[in-house]
Amino acid sequence: MIWVAMFFAISTLSAQQFSYNVKRIWGDSTMHCAFSSLIYHQGRYYCSFREGVSHIFDKDGKAEGKVRILSSTDGQSWESVAFVGKEGIDLRDPKLSVMPDGRILVNVGGSIYQNRELVACEPHVMFSSDGKTFTAPEPAILDKKMTSKRDWVWRITWHDGVGYGVSYNKAPEDDNNGNELWLVKTTDGKHYEAITKLEMDGYPNESTVRFLPDGRMAIIVRREAGDGRGMWGVSEAPYTKWEWKKMGLKLGGPDFIVLDDNRILLCTRNLAVPGAAKTCVYLGNNNGFFEEALVLPSGGDNSYPGIITSGDEVWISYYSGHATKNPCIYLAKIPMANFRKQ
Repeated sequence: MIWVAMFFAISTLSAQQFSYNVKRIWGDSTMHCAFSSLIYHQGRYYCSFREGVSHIFDKDGKAEGKVRILSSTDGQSWESVAFVGKEGIDLRDPKLSVMPDGRILVNVGGSIYQNRELVACEPHVMFSSDGKTFTAPEPAILDKKMTSKRDWVWRITWHDGVGYGVSYNKAPEDDNNGNELWLVKTTDGKHYEAITKLEMDGYPNESTVRFLPDGRMAIIVRREAGDGRGMWGVSEAPYTKWEWKKMGLKLGGPDFIVLDDNRILLCTRNLAVPGAAKTCVYLGNNNGFFEEALVLPSGGDNSYPGIITSGDEVWISYYSGHATKNPCIYLAKIPMANFRKQ
């Protein structure tokens, strides 16, 4: 418990130290736009998100969110290159990555509802060779040892020709953890093989995998039960033995990158004030300790960022309902100088 108290004793960096700009890049309040992802590939930026009538259901109780993908050459002017749905399935959290063969992979959660009750989750994938046309969403094929009919492969990171991610699923009825968490890998973007089960309580779910400069894998995990604190884990290859540390904050749709000075930049939903969630940027290290650096303009239903570096800036896509009836998609451009050690 001592190290948790020490975390809260760390001072927050003053937002006045930061110079940055934020622009709404999609949405006009008529539709609910949420759960973003961001990549740069072959001279263009791509931003993906879910677009629907509401966070889940329309007025008739249907949940059929669609995948919207935007493209831009400069991050200022954006055009829609894909708007894809699938009847009877709520497509959520489309996450972008670039495969070793140059294709864009889109990992999408597929939620199925009956009478407003979630009855199944089926991971889907989409592909694009040119960034202009995308294949129709098709079910991913998961290792049979971990499938539960409520599975979600949330985000993929490629390393040395292999894509790694975390699949979370509904645990057996007698499992008090609520979810099972599996580290998975793929080489073709469609088939996912289980590497190891990640033992964790507290209803773990949304997880992001990245690689540290020393070659170790790092994972950040959202938890929603118990104390709800996020978990930070590191492991050496073959990634079957993990060291976990409980973080000092709750997470929502977390993403992180490693900066050029080896520090970690994390962006996530901040739930410190009940009923007043914000999208916040944190700086930390590979020991799992983070301090708040910046609160992005946000409010209402918000967060789920995507993070990339572009030149000497950090770009963060996210969604927020602070200025409109329904949330829209925003892009923050933050000079890297703000994050460099003084």
